[in-house]
Amino acid sequence: MKDFNLIPRMEITHAPTPLEFAPRLSEDLGCHLFIKRDDCTGLAGGGNKTRKLEYLLGDARQQGADTLVTIGGLQSNHARQTAAAAAKFGFGCELVLEDVTGTPKADYYHNGNVLLDNLLGAHIHRLDITDDCDVYTGSLIEKLKAEGKKPYLVPLGGSNAVGSLGYVRCANEILQQIATQELVIDQIVLASGSAGTQAGMLAGLIAAKVELPVMGIAVSCSTEDQQQLVEALLRQVLAQLGLDPNQAKGRVVTNGSYFGEGYGMATEAMITAVKRCAQLEGLLLDPVYTGKAMAGLMDLRAQGVIAAGSKQLFLHTGGSAGLFAYREVF
Repeated sequence: MKDFNLIPRMEITHAPTPLEFAPRLSEDLGCHLFIKRDDCTGLAGGGNKTRKLEYLLGDARQQGADTLVTIGGLQSNHARQTAAAAAKFGFGCELVLEDVTGTPKADYYHNGNVLLDNLLGAHIHRLDITDDCDVYTGSLIEKLKAEGKKPYLVPLGGSNAVGSLGYVRCANEILQQIATQELVIDQIVLASGSAGTQAGMLAGLIAAKVELPVMGIAVSCSTEDQQQLVEALLRQVLAQLGLDPNQAKGRVVTNGSYFGEGYGMATEAMITAVKRCAQLEGLLLDPVYTGKAMAGLMDLRAQGVIAAGSKQLFLHTGGSAGLFAYREVF
């Protein structure tokens, strides 16, 4: 394995983030529930993308870039954290943000993450649902180069082999906390979208030779499609670490039963999960990722797929700023 500490990184995260027991939710669910608080990473509202941006900005700085360019949905948590990282380290920031079908519109265009993107000084390129984000972004990058700038494309969700290294680091952090707190954890549950968080977490566990299962609740596609997406990226991350990519085989577990009609579209189960966490633990989830992942955890526990009395670790990947864009849903 390559020396992990030699990989370029710009320190941003308030780490280690807390790993805390949720007693009232645990009693309500009938299992032991621990929350890894990556909503507390500290960058403009926090969230999981902060960890990925440490490595992506390290790579951007090494390449001499002066402008960050990224793509996302209009209420992208990733875009908000990219804008914050750009502001913190003096990069320009260009956000290509696409409208998302089926989302509540009363506050969607001006509140939540969009409000914060503007406060952070990012230049927003708002695209319609029918526009091609990749084509537009390619043209934007060429335009920036023609203007003498040095753009760096931050991938969707920060989820490539470089960005995923942030969750290799997080896996090590979790293992240290489990050891220090003398915990036994049966499974990690997280929201799985662009795949970098789950792939990085699995790569970190594989590197540490730990067999702890990681269940990814898909927020945008089927079980099969999400599994293929995560496994492909996991293989890339393992190769990046100098490990055998074939160790990815059999390690990826996903569940695509809980994203509803589509990405960012509210479900009754998500609304219930967000309210239960808020009212039992004072814990704010988000409507797009963690709300749906928690809805999945709750339903799987109710079905008995997650066993009574088992010890579950839920990775809270942040995104609560998105609640303000979904006011009408709640």
